[in-house]
This record gives sequence, C-alpha cells and structure tokens, in this order.
Amino acid sequence: MSKRGASPPPSTEGTLIKRARSNSPARNQIAISSGKDDRQKGLIRSVKRTSNLEAPIISLSGSHSAEILSCRFDPTGQNVAACSADRSVSLWRTYPPNTNYGLLSSHHKAPILDLQWSLFSPLLYTVSADQILSFTDVTTGQRTRKIRAHRGIINALDRTMAGGAGIELVATASDDGTVRVWEGGEDGSKNSVAVFELGCPATSVAWSADGQSLYIGALDNEIHVYDLRKGEQVYSLTGHTDTPTSLALSPNGAYLLSPSFSSHTIIHDVRPFSPSPTRIHRVLQGAPAGFENTLLKGAWSKDDGGQRVAVGGADRMVCVWDVDSGRVLYKLPGHRGTVTCVDFHPKEPIILTGSKDGTMLLGELDPGV
Repeated sequence: MSKRGASPPPSTEGTLIKRARSNSPARNQIAISSGKDDRQKGLIRSVKRTSNLEAPIISLSGSHSAEILSCRFDPTGQNVAACSADRSVSLWRTYPPNTNYGLLSSHHKAPILDLQWSLFSPLLYTVSADQILSFTDVTTGQRTRKIRAHRGIINALDRTMAGGAGIELVATASDDGTVRVWEGGEDGSKNSVAVFELGCPATSVAWSADGQSLYIGALDNEIHVYDLRKGEQVYSLTGHTDTPTSLALSPNGAYLLSPSFSSHTIIHDVRPFSPSPTRIHRVLQGAPAGFENTLLKGAWSKDDGGQRVAVGGADRMVCVWDVDSGRVLYKLPGHRGTVTCVDFHPKEPIILTGSKDGTMLLGELDPGV
C-alpha cells in the first residue's frame, strides 16, 4: 500500500478569508489581499455609507495659497464656497465630480474674512479687511454691488429675510465698534438700514429666527442682543471669560452657539422665556482656541434638526458634540493646521471643514452615533 504524499506547502501569496454573503446589505466594500490573484482577494472591511459623496472623505485643495477663513454650503447643498487670506473666493461642487468651477480673485484688496450665500438669489456676500461688503453673482462671477461698509476691518456677516416683505437684510460686524444692516439683493441702497454702536470691536453677528433681533459678539466678552425695531439693546448674554469668535443660531431658532478665545464653547438659550436665569444651556470643552486669536467659526447640524454642533480647534481637529448630553461624538483629524471654519450640509450628514493649511475636507458622519 502506498503512502499518501505530503501536503503542499501553504501559499504565501494570499490568505483565504470567508467572503460576505451575497444577500448582505449594500455597502461600499473594500477588498485587500497580499496575493496577486484577484480570486484570492477577501473582504477585509465594509464601510457603511451615509451620503451621496464619492468617498467617505474628500479633500478640496489646490485653489488657495493661504489660510481658509470661512467656508459654507449653499442653501441647496450642491455647492461650496470658501474665502481665504489670499484675497480670493473658490467655488466647488459638493458631489462628483468635485470640480473647482470658479475662483474669484479680483473683488477684494485684503484678506476676505467671511462669506454668506444669499437665501433666495444666486448672490454671494463677502466682507474683507479692506472694509468692503461685496455682492457677487455666482452664475457670471461678476461683482454686482460694492459698498464701503465700515471704517475698520469687517469681521463677520449674516443674512436673513425681513418678515413678510421678501427683502433680504445683511448685517456686518466691524472693528470700528459698529454693526450695520444693509439691504441685500442687486438693487438695494448703498445707505445702511440701521446702525448699532457697541463702543468696542464686534467680532461676530447672527440674526434671530424671526429677523427682528441681532446677536452681536464683542471684545467685551459679551453677546449683545439688539432689537431692530426699537433700535436699541434689549439684553446681553454673559458667561464667556474671553472674546466670542463666532455666533451660529440653531435650526429651530432656540439656541445660540458661541465659541471663544477661552477654548470654552457655550450654547445659550435664546427662547423668549428661558428656564435658566443665565440662559446658559451647555458649556462644551474639547476645541482649543490656541494662541493665534483666530476667529473660529462653529456650526449646527441641519439634517437632524440641530442635534449636533461642531467647532474646529488649534489642535488641527474638529470637535463634534451631542447637544442634549454635551458628550463629544467625534474628534476628526486630517488637517495640517488650525481648523478655522466648519459647516454642515443642509440635507445630508456631511461636514465641511476649512483650515489654515489652505485645504477643505468633506466628510460623512454616522447619524446613529
């Protein structure tokens, strides 16, 4: 009787791995193998996709030669705009192909500090250290209006629809200690609608949900609330020990997000009748402001009704919190410089971040986290 031959030596070209069932839910599957034969490739990891992005993380780079100071989705979520210290604005597609279809480089003569998309027309509002408020038609790339809005650097702007009049109002905050309100659109006046004197530089501004009040962050560490109809301050929000760097209103209009130079991010309750005398809803920690005194911009998630907030930090990461518990949900890496601005997609769980490294990142989040 002959003996059975020895078993062949194990192959070093690949490892046999059990394949996933064919009736498993549709996911973006990544197959990795050390073998050269495609038949030996096994499923190593499956990544659950939560958006229509081309990949879970997408880098938007190559347009700016200096730090990005603000970046935002348009109201439809189809486009992204970013402004930079190199005095230019870049326009991008959110979904594939993620092309950089526009670069506006001749509208300002100093770093562009903030921008906003118009709520009802194809206009982009930008403010700069050259004291100019600029209106740009994004379909043609041409500037339609130019207003010398202040006597100092303009740090921030916000826009809203004025009641039932159908008029868009734009508010600008400046180092000259004033916040001015302008009529938006292409046919508005060059004269301001209202002027609010603070007596110290204003670093941030945000409209209330009804468009009747303005929240203004200033160098005195307070957030001043002005009534547009009365033309005077009605109350102020305290709690910060250093200057607020930006303001963002929640989608339901009940809460106000304000990061600061103290590295503390406060969520204020701005409802008419707040249960807390201090109006402080949450104090969040995890996004260090650093020593550069950069006006870091935070944002609320919109696809889930404002259950999350995000702020970038000098640790080159983005911190995402759960609003109800104050718990840190994500610390997102990827940038090589301070993360200066954050925005959320209006319809999908996608976060947009801009940094001092001159790049932006699009990343999808898991709504179940």
